[in-house]
Amino acid sequence: MNSFARQSRFDRIFDLANYTLMAIIMLAVLYPLYLVVISSISDPDSVNTGSVWLFPQGITLEGYKRIFMEEQIWIGYRNTFVYTALGSTLSVLVTITGAYALSRSDLIGRNGFMFIIVFTMFFGGGLIPTYLLVKDLGMTNTIWSQIIPNAVSAFNVIIARTFFQMTIPKELQEASEMDGCSTTRFFLKIVLPLSMPIVAVLALFSAVSIWNSYFPGLIYLRDRNLYPLQLVIREILIVNEAPADSSLAGQGDDSGMQRVVDIMKYGVIIVSSLPVLALYPFLQRYFVSGVMIGSLKG
Repeated sequence: MNSFARQSRFDRIFDLANYTLMAIIMLAVLYPLYLVVISSISDPDSVNTGSVWLFPQGITLEGYKRIFMEEQIWIGYRNTFVYTALGSTLSVLVTITGAYALSRSDLIGRNGFMFIIVFTMFFGGGLIPTYLLVKDLGMTNTIWSQIIPNAVSAFNVIIARTFFQMTIPKELQEASEMDGCSTTRFFLKIVLPLSMPIVAVLALFSAVSIWNSYFPGLIYLRDRNLYPLQLVIREILIVNEAPADSSLAGQGDDSGMQRVVDIMKYGVIIVSSLPVLALYPFLQRYFVSGVMIGSLKG
């Protein structure tokens, strides 16, 4: 007799309700993704009239051809890769080193430092003071305005600090000190190799955040050659126009231009999401363990 047959009637009803609820949630999450995919290869007129909801209509790859022709999109792609690589590297380095220092019981004033870090999660200076600070530092209209201001996340520091407190025992640190190991060597030779799960989690958090970010570019950048991909996509999806200086911007009347935008609209979502979707499977095995360990204790 299998385990399902041994369950009580209440347990079977409870399991059935859980499966039904999980199936509904899964459909609610997956269907919008599926709709974007089929809309990206469907005729835009069919999409606009609502004919596309289960299967693609008037299958065409013209949208992807237009995307591959568009120079500004690839410039944005290049910029976003650079911002993500540099920003994630800097964020992980600063977060890991800071969190490890805050996790050590012999750090004088660590509770005060943690209070200041947590305080920034609830109160900030606001957009105008932040902009004036970035401007006074000479970072406006440079790549550093996309990397440095958001290099540290208070949430990530707390997660990493908790991970170190739970994973690196104080006795290990004391034993290494008795053997003449310096703090720097202990961190590089022992702590970092044991911290790959949380490093992978922080890298994924930072990379996804930077990759999907458009607001810093909207505020700090004026040179279109420095625009991140998401800012270019914003022009297509929200402003509803092809990028300025585009090879597509001079084609036909307004209705023709609108059709070009409609063709590209869903394709750019797919193209911009592929790198993150490709990265996640390689970090998934670290992701769950790192988040769980880092969330057990505050």
